[in-house]
Amino acid sequence: MAFFDERKNPPARNAIDRFIRRFGTPAWAIAVAVLYLAAATAAGVALVPALALFERWGIPLWHATAWWRLPALGILLAACAGVWGLALMAVVPVYNWLLPTRVRPFKGGYFTIAAVPWYVHNALFYLVRFTVLPFATLTPIGPLFLQAMGMRLGKRVRIGTEYLSDVRLITMGDDAAIGGSATIFCHVAGAGHLIIAPVTIGARAQIGLRATIMGDVVVGDDAVVLAHSVVLPGTRIGAGERWGGVPARRIGSDEWKDYTTTVLHRG
Repeated sequence: MAFFDERKNPPARNAIDRFIRRFGTPAWAIAVAVLYLAAATAAGVALVPALALFERWGIPLWHATAWWRLPALGILLAACAGVWGLALMAVVPVYNWLLPTRVRPFKGGYFTIAAVPWYVHNALFYLVRFTVLPFATLTPIGPLFLQAMGMRLGKRVRIGTEYLSDVRLITMGDDAAIGGSATIFCHVAGAGHLIIAPVTIGARAQIGLRATIMGDVVVGDDAVVLAHSVVLPGTRIGAGERWGGVPARRIGSDEWKDYTTTVLHRG
């Protein structure tokens, strides 16, 4: 893929946009520094309840002399880690609301002001995704956090994965399900190019184990994406259809019947 041609970019919005386009590397370095500062403050604020708990019970245990003080201290530290994780999942959505994270569909260069909300939103989300979200994914707390981050969820959805990006642009209908370790992201980026487009998963649709859904994909109501499939950008899966493979393609009822019959016969 050739490096992005700036002539294909939409017009610059303002002086900040012009600065980012002209001085991409310095702008990126500034953004990284600001995000690390934001991440540090978010993690630090989330530590406050855990520190209060340790101050109340941990310090006395540390100075105790009874044989059980070390096991008790270990349990307390584990509890503090859990409290920190819960607090982090509450603090990060607040940062996501306060900071410029209103991601919108975009097609153009990576170094533009349109990339800033996408960059900030994902950075905040990854702070939780790579720390405590794996422990909350299959609990009621997981969907609540995703909703707080802007993901649009219908009723009774089931989400078995934390491998998500751009969650503000993901929509799931009622009773939709995402299988374990499936990957969903709403962007395509590389060689200076950036395309941001939403993903919609219809009501009662099923995304199989370890399937990959890329940006600008619509999965219709009652549709099925088979396990380990890769759905390419721009794909439109109709209501009730079954797709599978790499890249994913529609699997007709006759083909599916022949396949299942063969598998059962082998069994």
